[in-house]
Amino acid sequence: MSDPSELVPELKEVGASLYRAVGNRSVPRTTIGLVQLRAGQIVGSTYLTAMHSGLLRKAGESAERIDAVATWQGAPYFTEAERVALALAEAVLTAGPYGERVPDELYARAAACYEPKALATLALAIGQVNFFVPLALIGKPVPGVGLSEQWT
Repeated sequence: MSDPSELVPELKEVGASLYRAVGNRSVPRTTIGLVQLRAGQIVGSTYLTAMHSGLLRKAGESAERIDAVATWQGAPYFTEAERVALALAEAVLTAGPYGERVPDELYARAAACYEPKALATLALAIGQVNFFVPLALIGKPVPGVGLSEQWT
């Protein structure tokens, strides 16, 4: 695929707006990174998984926590707020066995961990990574190679 931001120049503006909205500091950047890494794992995108793992490493995140995102439910490395955030990402990205993706119990756990603005920001963080999922899956960018380098 050619560079999508050249094909659709508005993409840069949308991406920048999403980044600003999610970066409002109501949710720790690490939590957002963990959620976006999990999203990449769920959708099967090596590019997104490698990118978010790399960003977490650059932010000083431990290898144990990054590795444990795939099996976060049983891993001892995450706070309750991080567990809720990861559970929300999985609920949004996978069909629940009983229909409703985000049951009331999960929402109540999230509301207990996050103020309203933070909960909305967390939802936007899941949406932000999901916005780019089709480009990652259809365009198949090469992990470790900057987008500008491969789409020129």
